[in-house]
Amino acid sequence: MTGVWALAALWFALALIASLASNWFRISTALSEIIVGMIASLILGAAVGADVLGPNEPWVKVLAGVGAILLTFLAGAELDPDVFKLKWKEAAAVGAASFLLPSVGCAAAGHYLLGWEMMPSVLAGIALAATSVAVVYTVMMEFGFNRTEYGKTILAACFITDLGTVVTLGLVFAPFTIKTLIFVVVAVAAFVGLPWLTPRLFKLYGGRPSELETKFLLLCLLGLGSLATWAGSEAVLPAYLIGMALAGSVGRDHGLIRRLRTVTIGLLTPFYFTRAGYLVSIPAVIAAPVGVVFFLVIEAVTKIASVYPVAKYYGSSHKEAMYTTLLMSSGLTFGTISALFGLSNGIIDKSQYSTLVAAIIGTAIIPTMIANSFYLPRHLLPKTTPQDAPGGQATATPLGQVVKRVE
Repeated sequence: MTGVWALAALWFALALIASLASNWFRISTALSEIIVGMIASLILGAAVGADVLGPNEPWVKVLAGVGAILLTFLAGAELDPDVFKLKWKEAAAVGAASFLLPSVGCAAAGHYLLGWEMMPSVLAGIALAATSVAVVYTVMMEFGFNRTEYGKTILAACFITDLGTVVTLGLVFAPFTIKTLIFVVVAVAAFVGLPWLTPRLFKLYGGRPSELETKFLLLCLLGLGSLATWAGSEAVLPAYLIGMALAGSVGRDHGLIRRLRTVTIGLLTPFYFTRAGYLVSIPAVIAAPVGVVFFLVIEAVTKIASVYPVAKYYGSSHKEAMYTTLLMSSGLTFGTISALFGLSNGIIDKSQYSTLVAAIIGTAIIPTMIANSFYLPRHLLPKTTPQDAPGGQATATPLGQVVKRVE
């Protein structure tokens, strides 16, 4: 066990470095963890070996996976049902625009510009069109947008985009089977039944040191996640659906959300984001950078061409529309999942995988940094900070002040 504890300490050393860098350079924690992972891969890989951090150790993969599931659940739980009912047309339009044109454009770029075969190109288009709920939600939290109507609309649009990613990936590469039908039936039953069961269960047995609430939610999320992977889908999809279903109950329990965030961001997501950066083969990208550049440019151009006009149509100012567009350009979660699916099923090779994942991570870093540096809509920042005061009450801060971290 000595080696395991030492390895865990090394992972948290990188997480601590990423947190310090996030404060120093005023960037999202998720992005700093990705960048630190990439730098660690380059330095440690050259000095000691690529496996020194054990990114494929089962326990590391489990912690990273649970982090992605919980973060996606929290993003779903932040969706205010009242706001969604009011803004569903805008969210659906932005989300659909964010997927349709970019998926076609990136697939065409892979096929006609890079000379990839048709199916690898289609997979690349699907992967690059995805928007990372994990990245967007982390940014939303750190600025407090997750508590605003504007931020909740963006999170709802992210769900529409990623739903398109999962459905298209399944229709093109994973035929509908009896397993898929079973998963859909159980997921629908959970989506309908949990909003009735959860508040009643928490009222009877919640609010105690045993933390029944957290255990119950993890049971539901991991159980549905395992069923999703068994059916050929992904574990984070039911997490988002359950988060949405429980937004009216769990999402309004500020104490529970605060505790879940502490576990998720303090313990789990450093493994997910740092591992995502660490798995990128920097030498492979340096040896063949053209593909990465092409995909980054095409993804950015198609996202702007599709999302920006829709955001303007629904009344956003130039700065708001650009901020929305750039955040919707941020890929990671479903993009890397799609790429790994392609590699595992022989649709793409390792070289194509490295190119695709490097481009996806680039979309997680570059658009978000540009958005926060040049297009941050400060007039939409909440009047209160997301810092948790005693009793879950927020404290006041001047309008327009950049809200710092929520961890």
